[in-house]
Amino acid sequence: MHSSSLPAIKAVDFDQPQMQGAVCGTGQAWARLPATPTAAEQRALKERIRALLVRQQAVLVAHYYVDAQLQELADESGGCVADSLEMARFGRDHPARTLVVAGVRFMGETAKILSPDKRVLMPDLDATCSLDLGCPADEFSAFCAAHPERTVVVYANTSAAVKARADWMVTSSIGLDIVAELHRQGKKILWAPDRHLGQYIQQKTGADMLLWQGSCVVHDEFKGVELELLRVEHPQAKILVHPESPAAVVAQADVVGSTTQLIAAAQTLDATEFIVATDLGILHKMRAAAPTKHFIAAPTAGHSATCKSCAHCPWMAMNGLANLADVLEHGHNEIHVEAEIAARARLPIDRMLDFAARRQSNVRASGDLARDGALFAQVGPA
Repeated sequence: MHSSSLPAIKAVDFDQPQMQGAVCGTGQAWARLPATPTAAEQRALKERIRALLVRQQAVLVAHYYVDAQLQELADESGGCVADSLEMARFGRDHPARTLVVAGVRFMGETAKILSPDKRVLMPDLDATCSLDLGCPADEFSAFCAAHPERTVVVYANTSAAVKARADWMVTSSIGLDIVAELHRQGKKILWAPDRHLGQYIQQKTGADMLLWQGSCVVHDEFKGVELELLRVEHPQAKILVHPESPAAVVAQADVVGSTTQLIAAAQTLDATEFIVATDLGILHKMRAAAPTKHFIAAPTAGHSATCKSCAHCPWMAMNGLANLADVLEHGHNEIHVEAEIAARARLPIDRMLDFAARRQSNVRASGDLARDGALFAQVGPA
């Protein structure tokens, strides 16, 4: 390969909490940015990948934040495009012998934990997440050991080793309900790793929560003041916000929710224009689901802007058609999770899945569709 065709390397700063002083430091990671294939190359790669998926008895599961070409290919080839947990559940229930996870590493690990007998491949094993990077398992374990009286609740965006130290795992669609139930039981919570999501849940539930001080490099960049100015330009627009965003952005939301919930809101709300505060990758699905509506990315520019991500995860961008085809052809980049860690990590995941199943059963019994996790919470700007 000629040096001119090698992927560009982008340095990425991220929060690295120094928990003794409860002050965030700064760590630095990197991401490879693959070149974009031409239209002809994309068509050839897609055809090659479809044939390889059949030959390898494999299925492609992709996150909403990866490149639109990968999302389309997953849908077209019988795979799925979903949030991280639904990707893993789809793979667990699919008869394919091999799962190809287009996303970031913790998603591949979760897929492997739920499907231990399947081969799990990823286009690039170095594709990671700032929340995962900012919550090292050894430091987090020491933090938990210093607070043994607290119930440990971790977000899905963490390594298998961190999940193995937890009592519960949650996603953004169900975290509020689970913490509310734990609060009702009188439990004190140790939460990790996203401080913005933790603060949002703490505010909504009133729970006693001790927060790990991590953040997502994408959502942390959205600017409240700049969003206010954009709303003036688009007074009829509804504001859709992921709860990993800062409080000044969440406070202006018409809907706060997970990726799946925001897509549902875009489809069903009586509005033709939306400002969206989450990764730009979601706009592809929103435009496909609601083609007559207009979607605007929330601003990351303005005061204190750094453009670490410019509203697109640099590690999600490491997934491409070329490395997907390569991994299918050669079988490398397989995810492995140590058996003991996988067994312990599965407990908080299963606990969340059981909670979700009970809630869904109660919803069906009561007919209260507003409590269905597939829907969203319409909150209105504060």
